[in-house]
Amino acid sequence: MSESMPVEISPVYEGERIRKQDMYVELGGPKVEHKCELVLSRSMDEVEDGKVSIVGPDLNELKEGDSYPYAVLIEVAGKMVEKDLESVIERRVHDFSNYIEGYMHLNQRYDIWCRISKKAYNKGLNSFKWIGLALAKLYKAEMPFIEKIQTTFYTDPEKVKEVYEQALKVYEARDARARGMRDEDVDTFYSCVLCQSFAPQHVCIITPQRVSLCGAINWFDARAAARVDPKGPIIPVEKGECLDSIRGEYTGANEIVEKRSLGANKRFWLYSAFGFPHTSCGCFETILFYIPEVDGFGCVDRGFKTPTVNGLPFSSMATQVGGGIQTEGFLGIGMEYYRSPKFMQADGGWNRVVWIASTLRARIEDAIPAHLKDKIATEKEASDIESLKKFLVERGHPLAKKIEEMEAVKVEEEKPAEAVPAAMPGVTVQGLPLPAGGAGGGGMRITLKGAKVKIGQLIIKKD
Repeated sequence: MSESMPVEISPVYEGERIRKQDMYVELGGPKVEHKCELVLSRSMDEVEDGKVSIVGPDLNELKEGDSYPYAVLIEVAGKMVEKDLESVIERRVHDFSNYIEGYMHLNQRYDIWCRISKKAYNKGLNSFKWIGLALAKLYKAEMPFIEKIQTTFYTDPEKVKEVYEQALKVYEARDARARGMRDEDVDTFYSCVLCQSFAPQHVCIITPQRVSLCGAINWFDARAAARVDPKGPIIPVEKGECLDSIRGEYTGANEIVEKRSLGANKRFWLYSAFGFPHTSCGCFETILFYIPEVDGFGCVDRGFKTPTVNGLPFSSMATQVGGGIQTEGFLGIGMEYYRSPKFMQADGGWNRVVWIASTLRARIEDAIPAHLKDKIATEKEASDIESLKKFLVERGHPLAKKIEEMEAVKVEEEKPAEAVPAAMPGVTVQGLPLPAGGAGGGGMRITLKGAKVKIGQLIIKKD
């Protein structure tokens, strides 16, 4: 790109992971409260092309090994630049940042997590100006409709907080645009593979009522992206025939999933966590996870730091969810999807949700149906499965009766087995001959204590 750049800039660095022992500094991430990235469209006279500003300490003024609040504001202008493209341009911060040797970028919007490697810093990547210049050249090369671009990096905690609060308002306004539209109202969905550098098998299907997993691209955003960059990572998907309106299966979506995943996945049920669930990348905003003990679902976001009700933290479940593999009972989903009428439609929707991390609940409180607001637990009411069962039964959750029935069956199963009657001589249990009863015989008693037995088939027959 430029001989003056201290590090290489190439797609070959996509997917580069910088471990803690190899990092110079961490920007954003789980240890800091405020972090974000935001793209805003401006008029031509409001943008100074190529300008890079730094508000707060520069990279060479940050203490090695520490984590810092971090915000990136990118302002763009051009005859074809419109507000619908802001989120599309914003989502490309992720892959363009990862082109920079020694600069790791994860997640999106208000949850970015970046690291600079010691090796890159020692090579001269010691100022945000290099990142800004690299992003500007990559954007103008890959998105030529951008005629002017300027970038501001924030590390001053108070300024980062200001940008963060502004960004949340912008995100909410974007998300609200698609509410009210229905999947049935359009003939075209969209497919995104921006995350395939981290999850090669993953394909995201974006519909009016199912936002991208990262939460950054809704149907309007995807439509705008496909229009200005028809050969880019976001392309139209003809819906085709609806095979199942409840589960959300469409021939067009299946075809594009198989094609863009190179045959790894062939079917998607867009509104279910079972059967053929939508795959997940690694940038999902939240995780929806099945809790078999209550036959319901829990929900957790990245901001929740402690173990969930099933004993696993977000980070542990993320390894099960991501990678573009269809994992029944686990889904990475965008936060806006909780507000969709199609939310887990095939699995009972909100009536199957039993637990939500309080950090997530604060963000989606408006999406929870009124009749369930006092019936869904957070970690404050239930920190484990047993306390969750008790809470759900006491509050009269829609699953309460089923939980009571499951508990009754469990108690019955734990009772000692009855003796095999003497009147059943020569009984065979699963191929195991038992001695016949008779004079002085009296049969046989089998008692299983502390055992969990799963029986696929029980055959009892006379010899």
